[in-house]
Amino acid sequence: MKPTIVLLTASLSLFVSCASTLTTNRSSLTSVPPQVACASLVGLTIPASAIGLPTSGASILTAEDVSDTDPAGQVRAYCKTTGNIRAVDPAASPIRFEVNLPKSWNQRALQFGGGGTNGSVVTGLGQFSEGPASIATPLARGYVTLGSDSGHNTEGKPPFDTSFALNHEELMNFAQWQVKKTVDVAKYLTQKVYGQKPRYTYFAGGSQGGHEAFDAAQRYPNDYNGVIANYPAYNLQNMWQGALAQAKAVYGNASGVPSTAWSNPAKIANLVSAVYSTCDGLDRLQDGIISNVKACNQKFTFETIKATLRCPEGADTGDTCFSDAQIAALEKIGSPVQFTFAFAGGSTTYPKWPILEGATFTGNHLGLTNTADPSKIPFVPGGTAFQYFPGKGDVTGFITGNMNTDPLAFDPTQWVSRLQEVSSWTDAVSVDYSRFTRHGGKLLLTHGTIDDSITPYNTIAYWQKLVAANGQAAVDKFARFYLIPGKGHGAGLFNAKADLLSALEAWVERGQAPGALVAVDGNTTAGSAATNGRTRPLCQYGSFPKYTGPANPSQAQANDAANFSCTAE
Repeated sequence: MKPTIVLLTASLSLFVSCASTLTTNRSSLTSVPPQVACASLVGLTIPASAIGLPTSGASILTAEDVSDTDPAGQVRAYCKTTGNIRAVDPAASPIRFEVNLPKSWNQRALQFGGGGTNGSVVTGLGQFSEGPASIATPLARGYVTLGSDSGHNTEGKPPFDTSFALNHEELMNFAQWQVKKTVDVAKYLTQKVYGQKPRYTYFAGGSQGGHEAFDAAQRYPNDYNGVIANYPAYNLQNMWQGALAQAKAVYGNASGVPSTAWSNPAKIANLVSAVYSTCDGLDRLQDGIISNVKACNQKFTFETIKATLRCPEGADTGDTCFSDAQIAALEKIGSPVQFTFAFAGGSTTYPKWPILEGATFTGNHLGLTNTADPSKIPFVPGGTAFQYFPGKGDVTGFITGNMNTDPLAFDPTQWVSRLQEVSSWTDAVSVDYSRFTRHGGKLLLTHGTIDDSITPYNTIAYWQKLVAANGQAAVDKFARFYLIPGKGHGAGLFNAKADLLSALEAWVERGQAPGALVAVDGNTTAGSAATNGRTRPLCQYGSFPKYTGPANPSQAQANDAANFSCTAE
């Protein structure tokens, strides 16, 4: 069954009004004031027995009263606490955490997820993952908020440094344990400060934070009432080996060796332009967003590239075309990776990247030079392809235990048992949510169609397995999956922001399943003035937002979600 969402009649102003209503007219939880002074928490010891996984206990290092204003202009008063959860292994780093305790508590808690390989404390002071900047932060709404560094410190280290994984306890804290340990500390604190634990506990995160949201629901279901998982890195080993396959497609099998298969950014930009020229209007509106991905896949294929963008005789003759070696690399990136063994959950593939669906590869690029150089990190002049780095981190810290291993020379078939062992620790791939749903747990899942960091097809594959294992009707009772055209990895041409937290609250606490949700474009960069603030319906997987408004629309009409409907056609 392919779900649809009815035509939205709400403009942005109505969206804001509805979001405000959800924020203020919640279930009847009274505000609870603190019963102890903030400063008295300094030095508080939290016994190991209060934490559901092995630790050496925890302690509060700082506690200060704070009055400030959040980015939406909401005044906040809270007790900011920081501390350490001590490891069992004396050689392992502690889990550094922050828990913020509002002066007027709504009896709810929200745990924030991290990103990348974590390593810095997630403060919980800002907006939840993909929440609109215009609405009050969870802390201003009265939530206890919390986050951690997952048990290691990456300050001063390059992106995707995984040397922490050489210590087993640090590896396991990152993989799954820190989620439970941190929430248990927060619940102990709420009991101490307010005289009760949270009535409702939620988790929200994107990328690695989305993986952690899956951990919360799958591994620790009794601790959470609802989770938001955006573009989740849920199957880390499978995903990072897929990332490495992309890097090998671009660079070959050795770092430091020039590759003829690499396509420079100008070539990729020409490919992206050709895709949009063919596919942008397939949703009945030229708006810089490819919404009808299914139709695009039929109209623009690798055969299209060979027929229209291949260099004469297949040799590299400039930026306006692709050589045969470059086309072969593009085909590898746009096709599933096949493995000779199964990861946790049974997967033997990693899905294709959306290189023919509108992904721009301007941020998570395919490399700024034709040579993989570990010293040239992403996002710098001459930077190495982005996916090289998570692949490298996996090979060095998690699999071989040798930080000097050349990731491009790594042969996964020689490390199958280790890959499967680590996959069982790091990958949150269960499709059994029976314990989570037994007490009414709900899951909101999103991914963008042009995510070139974690391919959307990875989440689609998970969703399809979830439905196959449980049936669509059963899944509909506890989960929603929104596939968002134009959304990238926390950014995008349509940088969708939506108040999923209020929607989750309404579903968990009042039984109001999400209906016609609306996202607002949060782009604020130069050149986005025409699109900042535009709205689109959030369509459930199986449907996309098709333009159904007036012909020859004004900019205001083209930017209004009321002129779109979710359709499977």
